[in-house]
Amino acid sequence: MKTAFLFSGQGAQAIGMGKELCENFKAADDVFESASEALGFDVKKMIFDGDSETLMITENTQPAILTMSTAALRVVETLGIKPDVVAGLSLGEYTAHVAAGSLQFADAVPLVKKRGKYMQEEVPIGVGGMAAVIGLAPEQVYEVCAAASEKGVAEPANFNCPGQITVAGEKAAVEYACELAKEKGARRALMLPVSAPFHCSMLKGAGEKLAKELEKITFSPLQVPLITNVTGDYVKDETEIKDLLVRQVSSSVLFQASLERMLKDGVDTFVEIGPGKALSGFVKKITKEAAVYNVEDMASFEKLKAALA
Repeated sequence: MKTAFLFSGQGAQAIGMGKELCENFKAADDVFESASEALGFDVKKMIFDGDSETLMITENTQPAILTMSTAALRVVETLGIKPDVVAGLSLGEYTAHVAAGSLQFADAVPLVKKRGKYMQEEVPIGVGGMAAVIGLAPEQVYEVCAAASEKGVAEPANFNCPGQITVAGEKAAVEYACELAKEKGARRALMLPVSAPFHCSMLKGAGEKLAKELEKITFSPLQVPLITNVTGDYVKDETEIKDLLVRQVSSSVLFQASLERMLKDGVDTFVEIGPGKALSGFVKKITKEAAVYNVEDMASFEKLKAALA
């Protein structure tokens, strides 16, 4: 068995996420306590008892998902299962670094809070947008974006799995890209309820601000191979991590390529760790052969435990 751990990105957040794991595992509860200490406010209160609007603010969402995903990781580790490779979708790449031992959780939490703040502030609300395009090939999406660019920035943002690509940029250009995608035969092309145009050149300034924060952090050698969003390939060593995390803010997320690389290298078991099952869905779109699990609550944890037994 060759196992990959995959970590959730933004969009999977929900009030109450991680509560069951905290109530049943001290290791999970300790992660939430550590996050509260690092951020200077009660993270449990915000996630377990707060409101969706507060959790949806990007600078809250990012540390919240990182905390919940790391808590779930510590629970999975109680089973004695170790990954052969790790990866995360966008924000999830930070949890992957925590899992790989290259980044300390206490450093990661305030860092992603700032990442969320910089990403949100870079483009005023209402100026940028994102859309999901279903049923077109990558080259067709590139053509659509090139044509839509006459109305502003429009760029491919996430290559998630076959036939599922997101586009980001200026709202008018992204809306036009949706029209052009439908003309090209897309099954669906719809605007997404997000507050910023993630993973496109409009966020370059946010990456530059993040670079200054990353300078303050020391990354350790990777204990587990990690595949990065920017290249869809392995990080060679810790010296290139900072540059990749800066570029990731304004680069396309090559998640399909990352999964295909894992499959090529013999990964046959994928465990999605953190809120939601989006990444499990991407794996299933690429292969029917792999075993796919997720861990976000006690029921999903017990299912993985039973499978391993």
